[in-house]
Amino acid sequence: MRIMKVPFSILAAILAQTVVAAENPPVRATIDDMSPGWQALGSDDFASVNSAEDTWSWTNGVLYCTGQPISVLRTVKEYRNFELVVEWSHQRPAGNSGVFVWVTPESIERLTAAGKPGLPDGIEVQILDHGYTDKVKAQGGKTDWFGTNGDVFPVRVKMTPFPPVSPDGSRSFPRKHLSKGHGEWNHYYIRAINGEVRLWVNGEEVSGGTGCDPAEGYLCLESEGSPIVFRKLRIREVP
Repeated sequence: MRIMKVPFSILAAILAQTVVAAENPPVRATIDDMSPGWQALGSDDFASVNSAEDTWSWTNGVLYCTGQPISVLRTVKEYRNFELVVEWSHQRPAGNSGVFVWVTPESIERLTAAGKPGLPDGIEVQILDHGYTDKVKAQGGKTDWFGTNGDVFPVRVKMTPFPPVSPDGSRSFPRKHLSKGHGEWNHYYIRAINGEVRLWVNGEEVSGGTGCDPAEGYLCLESEGSPIVFRKLRIREVP
């Protein structure tokens, strides 16, 4: 049997690439919802705030949202430290929605009492279809202040965003562009612990922020003008 000799320069290059790959592995979230502590979220876990009667509807564990009016559906209970899984799919181009984390009870009370369109105070993990950029451009607006791959930002609360950040410094822009377009399913894994929020999109960590205040409150799903579907909502509370 003939043994081929590999030049030292080629061997060194291969070893160098192996070391770099080992030192910089992709940051991925492995979700095992069969492990202890995970709980499926269904209709009994949510309460109406300021939506219309037909804005939200459940069918076989899948949550459908018409997008009208601009409003939210909140969890029955408040959460502090948790892991959350949300799968979502925009049904039209340029769809807009989001998951609100640590929403203040005061803002929920205000929206409920008013019974009018509006959004609460908390940390928003944005769910935005890529077509939204084209929509804003067509209207003559600027498109550098938002992203469509998982922005995380505070709404009338405090948070220091992870870089890269938006031009005004308020949003954490995703480090990678991993979101799929309308009609396809996307997977969000949100980890919110001790005032820090981190987002994984389709398996890789992309954005987040720290120094969130408050760091306890309701979770909300957002209706903002376009139909969207949610499924496989799961949560695990942690110390």
